Amino acid sequence: MFELIGIPPQALFGQLLLGLINGAFYAMLSLGLAVIFGMLNVINFTHGAQYMMGAFAAWLMLGILDVPFWAALVLAPLVVGLFGVVLEKLFLKRIYHLDHLYGFLLTFGLALVIEGMFQWKWGSTGSSYPTPIPGGYNLGFMFLPTYRAFVVVAALVICLATWYGIERTKLGAYLRAATENPTLVRAFGINVPRLITLTYGLGVGLAALAGVLAAPIQQVSPLMGTNLVLVVFAVVVIGGMGSIMGSIVTGFGLGLIEGLTKVFYPPASNTVIFVVMAIVLLVKPAGLFGQTK
Repeated sequence: MFELIGIPPQALFGQLLLGLINGAFYAMLSLGLAVIFGMLNVINFTHGAQYMMGAFAAWLMLGILDVPFWAALVLAPLVVGLFGVVLEKLFLKRIYHLDHLYGFLLTFGLALVIEGMFQWKWGSTGSSYPTPIPGGYNLGFMFLPTYRAFVVVAALVICLATWYGIERTKLGAYLRAATENPTLVRAFGINVPRLITLTYGLGVGLAALAGVLAAPIQQVSPLMGTNLVLVVFAVVVIGGMGSIMGSIVTGFGLGLIEGLTKVFYPPASNTVIFVVMAIVLLVKPAGLFGQTK
């Protein structure tokens, strides 16, 4: 069949694999955005910069402190998450009662400042990070690097664990209640501002975790999250703003669609996600998994 349409199996499955890997990053990043927007109602445009900070944190830990990848996979998200907590305390908590536009403008400005500082210190040239899991598997029709397979599985586990924690646990119920009816939650003796701060730190930590996973695949660069964040915002809109499961399913699904587009019509691969977003908004403005209020 592939011979008839002029596409060899190696090209098709290779692009599907790349699409699945990209989808893993789309899902993790959009998950963090959905957590922050769904719980805090803040459009966090610093997400791409925080993704970049996670990759840089792992790179610096390895180069300066000789911290291996597996330790950086835990430490880097914690460090960047703490940085997010500081941002929330200093800036974001002042705009929760204002229109979404203020949050967007504030986080957009913060993203420019963060990326500019990293670019000033380390320049725009990317740096490589060694692969923590060498080798791969010969599947006959293609070669599958072991680390890339690990990234897909790890992203899926992290996404589902986050969904379960927010949707199916008591702590997740407290988080949702704190955003919907903070006065009632305070009556039960729960520290609502602390919950909100931890929620933002969780969303930032997810972005940083995606950055650490991306470091051995992509070049670690101050601008590595600039273009990606636009795609991730499109993923969140398609899945439904604030929908955790919508972000996971849409992230992986759009990664595969992007991979197939590179096979059948490569010029459209950079815009297919935005075309899908336009179609979804025309048919269902709240997104595929969103709920109209």
